[in-house]
Amino acid sequence: MAAIDSPSRGRHPRRGSPAARDKSPDNDVMTDPHVAGRADMHDQLALSATTPLPGLRRVEQIMGTAIGLDVRDASVGPAALDEVFAYLREVDRRFSPYKPDSEVSRLIRGELEERDASSDLRAIMSLCDQVRRTSEGYFDIRAHRPDGRPDPTGLVKGWALEKASRILEAAGARNYCINGGGDIVAGGKPAGDGAAGIEPSDNDAAVGQAWRVGIRHPFIADRLAAVLAIRDGAVATSGAYERGEHIRNPLTGRAPEGLLSVTIVGPSLTLADAYATAAFAMGSSGLAWVAALPGFAGCGVTTDRDGSNARLVWTSGFERYFADSPPAPGD
Repeated sequence: MAAIDSPSRGRHPRRGSPAARDKSPDNDVMTDPHVAGRADMHDQLALSATTPLPGLRRVEQIMGTAIGLDVRDASVGPAALDEVFAYLREVDRRFSPYKPDSEVSRLIRGELEERDASSDLRAIMSLCDQVRRTSEGYFDIRAHRPDGRPDPTGLVKGWALEKASRILEAAGARNYCINGGGDIVAGGKPAGDGAAGIEPSDNDAAVGQAWRVGIRHPFIADRLAAVLAIRDGAVATSGAYERGEHIRNPLTGRAPEGLLSVTIVGPSLTLADAYATAAFAMGSSGLAWVAALPGFAGCGVTTDRDGSNARLVWTSGFERYFADSPPAPGD
């Protein structure tokens, strides 16, 4: 794991301090206030193997962010990547709130009712309602607009990237990573199947056996809060460190307190992305909520109310995602 520094002191904490379990009975969260070390690799969003490997890599600007495809299967040709990017551009055309003629823009303006929307948009709206109920209102696509009109764009990117992964898989991809502005879908392993020089390992975090995903430090751009090892899963992060206080508690209208960022890992990027938004909006209670989500786990960077004492915390079961073994209670 990489560095978590205290923003109030600017000091680098010592390495190897033990983790402790929060004793609150309704908060099954592990915590380590002394996670030290600078990441060895510079790509902090998808840190993959350095050995030359077969496959294709491409990055394009879509949906207002950089979307990167990294496919390690030698059998997958450029046409598959063309199809994925064409699909994502079409999603942007149809669902961007910044395009006046998009379906979502018409929905927001009240020119289109949900019952008359396309099947894709109705499915997105249904998922938004599902997450609103699951999160007890903390993910609410209507609460942040004064007019109460629905704006489902907080779920669209994760949904689109998850659909894009199905296009790659239909083309034969089994070992790939899609990175959309830090929201990630990873399949298989970066070594690919049959790559020379890579031996199987019992440890998925071994080089080539898992995609290494870095979680950006909320305050220090060239540091990582943690490095994860992911196979066949999705990673989504929400926080206020890139776009400011754009996520607010919909029940109070105020910015959340006590949580600088939250990262969710699970089988679906659609839900991981929405859950990360909801958990961040909850503030200090967000990770306790994540701990009860079946199939999902999370970690976050928390602070005291004055913004000091930054520390990495995680839910029970998240330990298996750390690229390096986390400290154990009582060590």
